[in-house]
Amino acid sequence: MQAAQQANFVRWFRAAAPYIHAFGGRTFVIAFGGEVVADGSFVALTHDLNLLASLGVRLVLVHGARPQIDAQLKAAGLKTQYVRGIRVTDEHALASVKQASGQVRVEIEALLSMGLPNSPMANADIRVASGNFVTARPRGVIDGVDMCYTGEVRKVDADAINIRLDDGELVLLSPLGYSPTGEIFNVTLEDIAAQTAIALGAEKLVFLMNEPGLKGKSGRLMRELTVSDAEKLLRKGQTLSDDARLYLPHAVKASKGGAARVHMISRHADGALLLELFTHDGIGSMLTRDPLEQLRDATIEDVGGILRLIEPLEADGTLVKRSRELLEIEISRFSVLEHDKIIVGCAALYPFANEKSAELACVAVHPDYRDFGAGEQLLKWIEERAKKQRVKRLFVLTTRAAHWFIEHGFVEAGINSLPKQKQALYNYQRRSKVLIKPI
Repeated sequence: MQAAQQANFVRWFRAAAPYIHAFGGRTFVIAFGGEVVADGSFVALTHDLNLLASLGVRLVLVHGARPQIDAQLKAAGLKTQYVRGIRVTDEHALASVKQASGQVRVEIEALLSMGLPNSPMANADIRVASGNFVTARPRGVIDGVDMCYTGEVRKVDADAINIRLDDGELVLLSPLGYSPTGEIFNVTLEDIAAQTAIALGAEKLVFLMNEPGLKGKSGRLMRELTVSDAEKLLRKGQTLSDDARLYLPHAVKASKGGAARVHMISRHADGALLLELFTHDGIGSMLTRDPLEQLRDATIEDVGGILRLIEPLEADGTLVKRSRELLEIEISRFSVLEHDKIIVGCAALYPFANEKSAELACVAVHPDYRDFGAGEQLLKWIEERAKKQRVKRLFVLTTRAAHWFIEHGFVEAGINSLPKQKQALYNYQRRSKVLIKPI
């Protein structure tokens, strides 16, 4: 392995480490259509599932069988009727649904049982559990059409599923539900996946879809959105693809019901599951109940994250070096901008009460967030914090970022405009520019 490849591997592994640590013992529900099995791409997916299982992730798979059902109906000379995108399942269609679902389930179990030498599945020991975990009820009449044996989820037996997961098994759910009276219903995989994620309080619900994710009006991939954002998209409707209209309502439902994160990613991209879960930006769209970014006062637990953020700026001379000990002592002075539990920005406020002034110090933003207003958010937050302390003006000493501060209302001033205590500490070797802003 060449030096550049080694460096890239180390960088990637370090970046993935927090996710590896966080995922152990968590429950992921992963849903995919029958196309993933039909086109052979489930073989690659088994490798990624095996990796997740080896990290201690509790896996629940929900598969569909639409292309297989269509093939069965075509072979039998039967036509399919859809209402609002949902198959009408009469008695004849139900026979095809049962046969196709059973066929797909057996194929998945066989592929998960592989232990190919010299592959990610070598020595794999994935035990698969399936059963009547889903209780369903009939959908009834929709738009004047009797949906017959097309059902919807009434209850998911979370206790029974958790027993299997606790025993180290992977749980596989087919698009079927059962009634207390012994009837079988054809249920959409989206409905089962969302209700299962809610019942289990899943950390992640992942939908593998045809599209790369959700796209906005401009056609640009929406990497992150809240439930509120998603509901606005659904109300507008016209900008959504067929896949988005299918999966997004269930993603919203799952998120509202308690699933921590819902991901919508492409089934066509090799390794999409790993890229979405183990990289900060991901590869698809992620839905959360609340915004991922949070501005807040720093705590002692943030010291490590702040150090990682400011160390490159200390190394190139942009910031004055701070030791861990000093940072721990002064942590109450700091505020942080957090994105999905990772610190991407920080700033400190040092008041000089007698002169109603305060120093804005140690302003740092991760390079990936500098073009998205993170610095402005931090500045506004610090200004509000300063006003609460009855500060009338902020000042900053900087060697590299004077232009940015001037753009945001600061003006250059002399050293004698600093509080006397700060004047005595001024470092003439650094020759920092003094900038002041009334607030």
